[in-house]
Amino acid sequence: MATFLYKLGRSAFRRRRLVALLWVALLAVAGIGAATAPAPTSGSFSIPGTEAQRAFDLLEERFPGAGADGATARVVFKAPEGQKMTDPAHKAVVEETVSALKSGSDQIVSVTDPYTAQAVSQNGSTAYVSVAYKVNAMELTDETREALTQAGHNAQGKGLTVEVGGDALQTMPETGSGEIVGVVIAGIVLVLTFGSLVAAGLPLLTAIIGVGIGVSSIAALANVLDLGSTTSTLAMMIGLAVGIDYALFIVSRYRAELAEGRDKEDAAGRAVGTAGSAVVFAGLTVVIALVGLAVVNIPMLTKMGFAAAGTVVIAVLIALTLIPALLGFAGDKVIGRKQRKAAKAGGAAPTGDPKAAKPNGGTRWARFVIRRPVMVLLIGVLGLGAIALPAASLEMGLPDDGVKPTSTTERRAYDTLSDGFGPGFNGPLLVVVDGDKATADKTVSTIKGLEGWAAVTPATPNKAGDAAMITVVPKDRPSSEATESLVHDIRNATGDDVLVTGATAMNIDFSQKMNDALVPYLALVVGLAFLLLTLVFRSILVPLKAALGFLLSVVAALGAVVAVFQWGWLGSLFGVEQTGPIMSMMPIFMVGVVFGLAMDYEVFLVTRMREAYVHGERPGEAIVTGFRHSARVVTAAAVIMIAVFSGFIGMTDQMIKMIGFGLAVAVLFDAFVVRMAIVPAVLALLGHKAWWLPKWLDRILPNVDVEGEGLAKAAPADEADGGPSGPKPDLVKV
Repeated sequence: MATFLYKLGRSAFRRRRLVALLWVALLAVAGIGAATAPAPTSGSFSIPGTEAQRAFDLLEERFPGAGADGATARVVFKAPEGQKMTDPAHKAVVEETVSALKSGSDQIVSVTDPYTAQAVSQNGSTAYVSVAYKVNAMELTDETREALTQAGHNAQGKGLTVEVGGDALQTMPETGSGEIVGVVIAGIVLVLTFGSLVAAGLPLLTAIIGVGIGVSSIAALANVLDLGSTTSTLAMMIGLAVGIDYALFIVSRYRAELAEGRDKEDAAGRAVGTAGSAVVFAGLTVVIALVGLAVVNIPMLTKMGFAAAGTVVIAVLIALTLIPALLGFAGDKVIGRKQRKAAKAGGAAPTGDPKAAKPNGGTRWARFVIRRPVMVLLIGVLGLGAIALPAASLEMGLPDDGVKPTSTTERRAYDTLSDGFGPGFNGPLLVVVDGDKATADKTVSTIKGLEGWAAVTPATPNKAGDAAMITVVPKDRPSSEATESLVHDIRNATGDDVLVTGATAMNIDFSQKMNDALVPYLALVVGLAFLLLTLVFRSILVPLKAALGFLLSVVAALGAVVAVFQWGWLGSLFGVEQTGPIMSMMPIFMVGVVFGLAMDYEVFLVTRMREAYVHGERPGEAIVTGFRHSARVVTAAAVIMIAVFSGFIGMTDQMIKMIGFGLAVAVLFDAFVVRMAIVPAVLALLGHKAWWLPKWLDRILPNVDVEGEGLAKAAPADEADGGPSGPKPDLVKV
């Protein structure tokens, strides 16, 4: 592989104008496609194989035009202290609002009158109007949303407190300035790492080009593939982080090759042949983790994973082709000004590391770990273990209006309904009966014999009389254990012809599906990555150690997420105004994304150690060599990735905020505790055993040559082709 990538890097360097033109053209085509593509008409959410989904499908079949999975809204009215919603003046305002809502949009299916639908609280202080739409929230037009908010605003000015809730107000997540701050921090880190604005700018430029192509392609295909609003956000998050990191490693290796006296073309080829090999395998681990999300069998999650994996593939291809092409345009400017002046004055080749002869921070840290491996290992494991303790109290669910900031009308509507009718009114259950009126009436009687409900409405049959709907209001809030128990009790007490659905039941089924899929997903992703790392490192214990270290860091990250978003610790620091259950997909999502990213640092750091060991260094010396050449760059890459992910904490969408925080702390723990401390400590304790591989397995595994040994053999041919005239050490460093 190293030889092929070496040739690819040299070719891209020589034909840099053509390569750059092709990538710019691809960016333009993707941009034009996104600009001319029709706006997406849906972002549907379905959970195949669950009872809640079967109920929705039955509703669409037996109640056509009812908008079973359409958006809903509630306009909540509260009378002033001492007055009631049944007062004539207030009743007139409500009826006027109902009339305005009915005529406000042709996307509306129904608007209920609270005085005929028994939607007035017992004390008369609160009433609500339910609005049902034909389409889901993502398909609602701006005019429809404006009509909804305007109706509430008009009633607000007539002596009543009016709030609007429901998913009808759901819009595309608003992006804050945090993403820009993350990119700026990445730029600062790159400048400090390279000492050159040009060298720092290359990873940023190529990452933005890659993300631009990926996100534009998603936008162009959103309508055709039914992609949700968070798909492009995840692709941007992952693509930006890995795009900067992969380019960073190629540029860093290019500067190191120049420092050894190679000419620019050969240095570019060797940078792609060595560091590029690590980029390929690191990218493969990320792609495996993201594509593996398909195991969960939830279309939305599968599409998010495939879209993000596509941006990772683009990032890898850009690092292998566009980076060497741009290095050809940059010339000596990838080296800092001081180093260029020193090189001209001394007549030596420009060096990217003027202090290479002195022990750097990575060298000193590696020697410290080798001297005290047991202490470092214990501190790292016990520290992450302590942070992971809150994960034992993990409560999962899907965010609803109850976790939104109190400054939003959705949250105030949620609280007003809870105060006036009880918390269960924010998460009613919809029971669908596949049978005649007698079956439906029997179902109502059965449900009333259970505990945990606050209200059960009479059955509403369809026109054909072969199906009916029953609304059950729980006593407790939607995310409570009591409500979950009620859902299971209804399902157990009724037959197969009775199905429970609604947002609350859907969330319960979603959480269960996530739990059921976690172990198979872990087995698939970790198993495939273990085989891949065994191929790269030609070792059994190194991949095993990598997998165990990842599990420790991801559980610790989940513990931090629980502490902040569920318990509220330091919540104000991260903009968490209301605690609540952790998003159901968070554990499996973090496993997928963080595993791929964690393996990046494992590959980049340990391949350097493996290379040194293969070329004769003792295990301890190989660890020091790996840290001397890779620690600074890996540290910069981790800081950049943390900055990019942290930028998404500033978004208003609770789900994106939680994902950004979780990924940022996971990279922090994995890069700086697991890879920088626990990994060298374990390798120091294992010694030669770390690189043990059974002979029979060594014979059948293909040699992918990540260390670049084939390049040393190709050196004479390179010279014949007008290659480098500088020294050719027999050790090719990654």
